[in-house]
Amino acid sequence: KTADLLPGTLDMLILKVLSVQPLHGYGIAQQLQRLSQDVIRVEEGSLYPALQRMRQKGWLKAEWRQTPNNQRARYYTITAAGRRQLGEEETRFAELMAAVRRVMRPA
Repeated sequence: KTADLLPGTLDMLILKVLSVQPLHGYGIAQQLQRLSQDVIRVEEGSLYPALQRMRQKGWLKAEWRQTPNNQRARYYTITAAGRRQLGEEETRFAELMAAVRRVMRPA
């Protein structure tokens, strides 16, 4: 569940998925679920506010396009600022995971 993700982790995961290709919101949620092997399921109530927040910060841009099944959807694309943010968040996340491992396996 998204509620179980550490703060900021959802943004990092969305940026990572969009670093591969532009997607619409439903496509982002599907990719996160598929890549996490059904462990991460993002609800609309978490996903769309996160996408809006990241657009306001300049990490994403959005444009209306047709989906393969001919529906209009807003497609999100990562920006250069979003790529920089992704790099920073990946570094912080790796440091946090290393710290958690140290605590969980004390010498």
